Amino acid sequence: MANNTSQHILNTSANLLGFCLFVITSLKLANRAEGIWIDGFTSVVALLLTISCFFSFFSIKTKNPLKEGRFESVANYFFIVSLTGILAIILLVTFNFIH
Repeated sequence: MANNTSQHILNTSANLLGFCLFVITSLKLANRAEGIWIDGFTSVVALLLTISCFFSFFSIKTKNPLKEGRFESVANYFFIVSLTGILAIILLVTFNFIH
């Protein structure tokens, strides 16, 4: 495998990590009690994105093709789980403000 997606995953995961940190900060500044669930869930997604960044970085830096493919696969897995989590966060925030 020739690092087909690792660079993209690294860049996008880092950007989405910033989004998660923005959501957490916004909820803390707003002092919204109902946001505690969103805050916790966003923290978990931020952790998953950080793990995705690490594995993507390792995939880019390794010289071993077998490890490169494995690291990229793990990064892909954590990225798609995180992306699904971000969709859930957006839905939670939207329903929280509508309600």
